[in-house]
Amino acid sequence: MHELAICQALISQVESIAKDNAACSVASITLGLGPLSGVEEHLLRHAYPVASAGTIAEGAELNIQSAPIRVRCSECGKESDARPNRLLCGFCESWRTRLISGDELMLVQLELDKPETPASGKLTQFN
Repeated sequence: MHELAICQALISQVESIAKDNAACSVASITLGLGPLSGVEEHLLRHAYPVASAGTIAEGAELNIQSAPIRVRCSECGKESDARPNRLLCGFCESWRTRLISGDELMLVQLELDKPETPASGKLTQFN
């Protein structure tokens, strides 16, 4: 299950960002996940609590946003939605397309809790 290794790498990235921003905990993590990323969402959700246990992200809400599959056509130059097993142009139906989204796995947003000080708020968002 490579989803555990993916979650461990995610937690490492989150811990680095939290440290750089003097956060005391992580409130939520939002990921963008495309259907062609090779990552199974349900396995990622199961691996996350194991990977985050004992870290600054333990207990943080994991939000996953589905990314659409989009292609750009080399024939007509237009962009359109596509299906995983049919990456054809939605306008001219050409097979000469280039994938422009749908294979990503990325950290979209991170909400950090910071110690309360007179000059700062409690929650910081990073997009």
